[in-house]
Amino acid sequence: MMDQAEKLRKLVRQQERRQQYARVITVTSGKGGVGKSSVAVNLAIQMQRLGKRVIVFDADFGLANVEVMLGIRPQFNLADLMFRGKTLAEIITKGPEDIGFISGGSGIQELARLTREQIIYLSQKLAELDSMADIIIVDTGAGIADAVLEFVAASSEVILVATPEPTSITDAYALLKTLNRRAGFSKEHTSIKMISNRVENEAEGRNLYEKMSLVVNKFLNIQPEFIGNIPQDDMVSKAVMLQKPVTLAYPNTPAAKAMQAIAVKLCDGPELEKKKGITGLFSDLIRTMIKKARGRKEEINE
Repeated sequence: MMDQAEKLRKLVRQQERRQQYARVITVTSGKGGVGKSSVAVNLAIQMQRLGKRVIVFDADFGLANVEVMLGIRPQFNLADLMFRGKTLAEIITKGPEDIGFISGGSGIQELARLTREQIIYLSQKLAELDSMADIIIVDTGAGIADAVLEFVAASSEVILVATPEPTSITDAYALLKTLNRRAGFSKEHTSIKMISNRVENEAEGRNLYEKMSLVVNKFLNIQPEFIGNIPQDDMVSKAVMLQKPVTLAYPNTPAAKAMQAIAVKLCDGPELEKKKGITGLFSDLIRTMIKKARGRKEEINE
């Protein structure tokens, strides 16, 4: 008999033969307070302006930063789709510039406990989501908690946000180091990009990237790609106070223009050879969580 993970793999393979996938970009950081959620939200808005259909998935179930920045409160989240009969359309909240927003909520913690029927149901719904968006931006929690690392390890395209603060640099390196040791992570099949945030000038941003790149290449054999700087800009904080993304509240400020340039670079850059979409990301995520839960049970039973 096939176990649950093998059934999931078979289901995903069947869907791969008939499915077009959205591009999934996971935004993460080594520590909180470096502007990760601001980057995720503003890139989503800029990409939508470039003609892409964009959905933001908030995978940080501990905080509601994306909700605060968008100034919206979703009525339902992923758990309502999985357990309470809500449709995909019902859990997608419309945000500014017509971007979609989904709150992961407590649903992320429940993924390992899904039955076979619930996994099939969720996979079918996520297949719908893949067809509804060109780009899905996943905003993870910060740091090296399991929930963060599981999302990043399952992603094929990752944006790492760091600032010149020494703690931000060391924590960003710690995230990549921990990720590199994690089962399920493949450096060959993961594109890691870096944004230098809150820098005084271009030289500081480039220097931050080169320092990080040198260390991770030498010790982890990972070569991140530099995709741009975002300058220190007081208007970003003012926009947060207004509960509006800076690209909407103050579109002509240096930070907003920098986000626009990065969005253009991402949209104009080469697509990954094989996108696995949000369906593939969640199938990898569930598989890993099921294996971990099974391992814990075996330890308890020994």
